[in-house]
Amino acid sequence: MTDGDGLVRAYLLNGAGGGRPLDWPAVRRWAPDEGFLWVHLDRAVEPARRWLEAESGLSRLACEALLAEDTRPRSAEFEDGLIVILRGVNLNPGADPEDMVSIRLWIDRQRVISVRLRQLMAVSDLCAGLDAAKGPRGPADFLVDLAARLVERMGPVIDDFEDEADAVENAVLTSVGYELRGRLADLRRRVIALRRYIAPQRDVMARLVAERVPWLDDLHRMRLRETADRITRYVEDLDAVRDRAAVTQDELSSRLGEQMNRNMYVLAIVAGVFLPLGLLTGLLGINVGGIPGADTSWAFAAVAIGIGVLGAIELWALKRFGWI
Repeated sequence: MTDGDGLVRAYLLNGAGGGRPLDWPAVRRWAPDEGFLWVHLDRAVEPARRWLEAESGLSRLACEALLAEDTRPRSAEFEDGLIVILRGVNLNPGADPEDMVSIRLWIDRQRVISVRLRQLMAVSDLCAGLDAAKGPRGPADFLVDLAARLVERMGPVIDDFEDEADAVENAVLTSVGYELRGRLADLRRRVIALRRYIAPQRDVMARLVAERVPWLDDLHRMRLRETADRITRYVEDLDAVRDRAAVTQDELSSRLGEQMNRNMYVLAIVAGVFLPLGLLTGLLGINVGGIPGADTSWAFAAVAIGIGVLGAIELWALKRFGWI
């Protein structure tokens, strides 16, 4: 099924984990006594927007929530259903995982209407499950399965962040370079961007557990609570990565500062050693009469030896006073 007309996928669920794909005419002919309906729409396509606003039977407020440009994870209870907005990591080719993809849901006892702008792998998993007769059986199963799959996809991304934090920490301990500052800043930016949407999603899961909708039983509430606990652990992991990156950045700044101070110290020592030598050669190089040794053949060798001895004395004195 293509989404050129706004209908990405549509299924009539059989209540046993399977579903029959539907097209637009079948969706328009659907009646509640036929079974549970799932319609997945692309909100960027005008026919999908028209059907949602004019033929779906949803209220204006519900349609506005499903078609809003900017959303954050949240849930809202209506008289006969729920609006649920969730986000999943962006695993599309060439995309950044922290650029999370939203999915907006209308869920009631008889149907689910989901709306997306970009492809979400968790939805593809649900479709594959329905095709294999291992998908959701009704509205509660759909909500719980989708939430669990969204969270499951987050795990590897957060593990990658932790691995990257380990690699940067090891790099700071073994070498110091200004390029590490860019890596740390990029890691912190991506962690903050991902946490921005995962933390509210934890609150959404906790709120769904408390929703008093008739089609959500205790078993499904328990599964939602487990999903909320997993999101809480992921948020804590992201907080830990962010704090580790901040500590690592402080350590890197300290090491870079020490390196700069050491370099400046070496330059100061070199300048201190050569300052009197330069003063001596400057005095001998002035173009006036009366310079000692001007008419003596061995004067240059004597001056060179004297400068060498003076330099050695300076180095000994600096070492004697503990400056080098």
